[in-house]
Amino acid sequence: MKKLLIVSGVAALLTCGLFAADGATLYKKCVACHGPKAEKSFLNKVPVLTTLKKEEMVEALKAYKAGTLNKFKSAAMMKPIVGPMSEADIEAVSEYITTLK
Repeated sequence: MKKLLIVSGVAALLTCGLFAADGATLYKKCVACHGPKAEKSFLNKVPVLTTLKKEEMVEALKAYKAGTLNKFKSAAMMKPIVGPMSEADIEAVSEYITTLK
């Protein structure tokens, strides 16, 4: 019973955003298309992520998540990756990418 309460408590804290999302871990899903240092231009169309400001990345990721952005016809690839992300995750991964410059 105690284990269940602890697990439930941790899950509640995570969903409330009391634990910081790990941008480096989240970014691992992005490496195949954007490169380990966010240095790749996917299909020579998508800007190199390290050239973008954090706010631009956050805005784009939120739009992909909402299904309102299909820049470079990449929504089909981006939506499944960004869909499960929380706002804290989006902030964390965007912040992490800015450290790769």
